Amino acid sequence: MKAASTISKRDREKYVLKEAIDEEILIKCKRLETTELNDQDKLLVKLIKTQLEDDWRTPLVKEIARVFKKYFKSEI
Repeated sequence: MKAASTISKRDREKYVLKEAIDEEILIKCKRLETTELNDQDKLLVKLIKTQLEDDWRTPLVKEIARVFKKYFKSEI
């Protein structure tokens, strides 16, 4: 895959792409986003992309809070 030509400047600023594998992950995620994914796979691709962010914990905290609220409404 041609990583340098397929990753936008905006994505290079948003994601930490220190290793070639990071670029490969992002390219595959971008390609998957162009296909008809089911809701579960869309969420998985979104989660994978957050792991390439400098602050990857914040999206995880938000997502776990959403899931926790869904199953444990009485504890909130």
